[in-house]
Amino acid sequence: MRPERLIAGLAMAVALAGAHPAAAQQPSVGVDLGDGSEGGYVRLLLLFASASLAPALLAVVTSFARIIVVLLFLRAGIGAQEIPPTYVLIGLAMLLTVVAMLPTLQPVWQDAVSPLLADEISLAEAATRAEEPLRAFLERQVRPADLELMAGLAEVEPPATVDAPAADRPAMSVLAAAFAISELRAAFLIGFIIFLPFVVIDLVVGSTLASIGMISLPAPLLSLPFKILLFVMVDGWALLTEALVSTIR
Repeated sequence: MRPERLIAGLAMAVALAGAHPAAAQQPSVGVDLGDGSEGGYVRLLLLFASASLAPALLAVVTSFARIIVVLLFLRAGIGAQEIPPTYVLIGLAMLLTVVAMLPTLQPVWQDAVSPLLADEISLAEAATRAEEPLRAFLERQVRPADLELMAGLAEVEPPATVDAPAADRPAMSVLAAAFAISELRAAFLIGFIIFLPFVVIDLVVGSTLASIGMISLPAPLLSLPFKILLFVMVDGWALLTEALVSTIR
């Protein structure tokens, strides 16, 4: 089960929902715009807008943002500009996101997306079923201070606790915005911890070069092999991935 499959399934279900029944036997795929009024064109515009914005929304309502920012901090701390390449880091971040959020994605797929693709439920009911597992995940990860901040910016009542009745719980838009801020904060904290050992190595190498009078030599270039060796010796990839997945769950 992959997030891109989830996005593609939802987009296809929305596109096929407006199709005329007789068009199912034709080789082409069409979208019913109703009587050609402005409302039909607005619905079509919203359909394409939601399909194009789905990857960005998926990135901020999952743990993808935290993981990719931490991986970029790691690359910056090591000092290698394009090693690993950006597309490799993005692919790794997507895989780790699926692994970390599998307890949340499984009920969404089983209860919402799979019945929707099988034409067993409507799109509105699928969205309702998918909201509860996602909301539970966001409420576990969000900081109360960030939630209060977003509620204040939205000029709504201060959010209640997670155990409050459904009517008193924060709106999904407010909760998602607060979650995005909380994820970025957590990513920067983890990145700071990752950065410290590499900074120490840079300081040691730079002070050593200064003490022997070799100031002209680039210290970052000479410290790069030592930072790579340190990261490999402590099994850095395993430690980092384990720490990221455990903090997300």
